[in-house]
Amino acid sequence: MVLAAGCDGRKPDVAADVRNSATADRGELGLLLGAGDLGADWQVDDARAGVPPWPWEQNSCPDYRRGDYPATAHRRHAVERYYRLPDGSSPAHHVVETFEPGWAERNIDDVRRVLLRCASYPVLGSQVSFDVVDPYYLEGAGMLIRGRIARAGVPNTVTYVVIVKRGETVSTVRLPDPGSRTVVNSIAARVVARLG
Repeated sequence: MVLAAGCDGRKPDVAADVRNSATADRGELGLLLGAGDLGADWQVDDARAGVPPWPWEQNSCPDYRRGDYPATAHRRHAVERYYRLPDGSSPAHHVVETFEPGWAERNIDDVRRVLLRCASYPVLGSQVSFDVVDPYYLEGAGMLIRGRIARAGVPNTVTYVVIVKRGETVSTVRLPDPGSRTVVNSIAARVVARLG
């Protein structure tokens, strides 16, 4: 998961409305939030081509090694959608992944390991950090994480990440700080509703 565009050095490819794996079906696309689920002013943004990367890749973290997180090799499908506000502020991002039997829970374990190994690290003159706000969010169905990018002389960029697991499906929503935990909780409830 990259908190700000460009932190991992990749440039997104612009494509259609949703980026997904070659075998994703329409049912999985229906698990993605609509722009209105985030709020009245949100719009669906241009998507990136190809299969979505794992939302917790931290290529700029010195302690991150892709091979340490085996669940990514057991993803069956993945779809994603980007969202933007008209004022050009930080975007939101939603990834829904379906795993082979038994691997969704292992994916959550992999996320926990990333949060430990990459809790705080420098990148491009900034300090990226993650705090687990609620490890048993939504009565144990998910996690709530706060990400922060601190730069000298400018306000911190704060992002919330909602992770929800249902069966072998994991839904990860990254959104800029809406200034209210109530808004975050409302969006999380919509994620749960989409997963059924």
